[in-house]
Amino acid sequence: MQVTRHPPVKISLEPSNHPYLSGPWTPVHEEVDVDELEVIEGEIPADLDGVYLRNTENPVHQPLGRHHPFDGDAMIHQVSISGGKASYRNRFVRTHCFEAEQVAGGALWGGLMDPVGTSKRPGFGAHEGLKDTGSTDIIVHAGVAIATLYQCGEAWQMDPITLENLGKASWGPLDGISAHPKVDEATGEMMFFNYSKYAPYMHYGVVNREGKLAHYVPIPLSGPRLPHDMAITRNWSILNDMPLYWDADLLERDIHAARIHDGVPTRFALIPRHGQPEDIRWFEASPTYVLHWTNAWEEGDEVILEGYYQDKPMPDPIKEAGQYSHMMAYVDEHSFQSRLHRWRFNLKTGETVEERLGDRIVEFGMINPQFLMEKSRYIWSTTSRPGWFLFNGYVRHDTTTGEEEVYELPDGVYASESPMVPKKHAQDEADGYLVTFLIDENTGGSELAILDASDVTKGPICRAKLPHKISSGVHSTWVEHAQLRADAAFKRDGLAA
Repeated sequence: MQVTRHPPVKISLEPSNHPYLSGPWTPVHEEVDVDELEVIEGEIPADLDGVYLRNTENPVHQPLGRHHPFDGDAMIHQVSISGGKASYRNRFVRTHCFEAEQVAGGALWGGLMDPVGTSKRPGFGAHEGLKDTGSTDIIVHAGVAIATLYQCGEAWQMDPITLENLGKASWGPLDGISAHPKVDEATGEMMFFNYSKYAPYMHYGVVNREGKLAHYVPIPLSGPRLPHDMAITRNWSILNDMPLYWDADLLERDIHAARIHDGVPTRFALIPRHGQPEDIRWFEASPTYVLHWTNAWEEGDEVILEGYYQDKPMPDPIKEAGQYSHMMAYVDEHSFQSRLHRWRFNLKTGETVEERLGDRIVEFGMINPQFLMEKSRYIWSTTSRPGWFLFNGYVRHDTTTGEEEVYELPDGVYASESPMVPKKHAQDEADGYLVTFLIDENTGGSELAILDASDVTKGPICRAKLPHKISSGVHSTWVEHAQLRADAAFKRDGLAA
């Protein structure tokens, strides 16, 4: 494995025993290229032909205050697979904040757990003063990889093959965009939302295949909210107004403390893809908080939504974690107790019917992308290590029968969010692969791993060695090389290829 290393960035971060600056969350700071990864088990499937991108948090500078795992600088790790071979590269996302701190040689912004006033410069996003890291999500739209921050920042663009930084998106609105925009490959459109502390508190937009802002409207709310994800169907975009949001009295004192507001239901806004505020259909449901949706589709008079319902959105502190007890609880799925759930919105009656899809604590699920916005049967979720934000296994849920297949990684080995990639000549919805990165604390290394999506119990069917141990992080995506070629042809010729 021949490794090409790039010039180092400026670093002021000191070694630490902080739980999210050590172990599987130890930041990696070097940027490298590897033309061909060494396969150490099995074979890379010949019909895998695309790019896996993973966003991770890698703080470069010593924190000004208390560190939270979501404060780190975005680093994208990429594997390009074709012809049974895989290459690898990784790059920092060069946001304006990252570049400013490189010039300063140290941190200029406080973190999620720091009070307003910690930062040395104005911040961006829904939580004023925060650094725009772009370290939450990564998607590909119109042939461009886009990294985003969940607290709303700029849309930071990169070439999905070379990871060349392409700067912020020209279409980005003043209030930025949240993580989790959704792409409809059939139309080439990308739907997104943002939120802020100022009326109307939320906006919704559509970016077309040409990379231009084609639609942007307010979604009026009664106050600041903290939505995290959205969903789409063929005709509707689904936004949410949930009862977990900042305490208004404390917010007047610049204290950002979220709490559940008793007696306030969950509300869903269904807006036609290019609709106006007056076209919104509002639905109420039981109070909860949801980080991530898995899919949504239409059936007759109903719109069906699936995702991870939190039974305890305000978790108890994890006492064993000492000074980190509060932080650890809010990133621990076992504390907020997230389980698969289904919501059915009846467009004729205005009623919402809910259904629990499983009792197992899971999150960060993926579906077969060919079934996005269509009725889907399978969801591939991750399990997590209790008390930690670390993925330690997979569950394949059959939402028709209720059956589950489970695979647990060995102790000390942790996975990444893992897209489901259908086989080229798939026989059914489950026929494909899960693609992931593994962090092995036992060996101090990392690997590319591929699992059989139709039988996750077998574990990895292929493993390839990465040049360094990567840090854990949040979201990932997969894009087919064929899709990238079609996007390039469209840009070149103005026609869909």
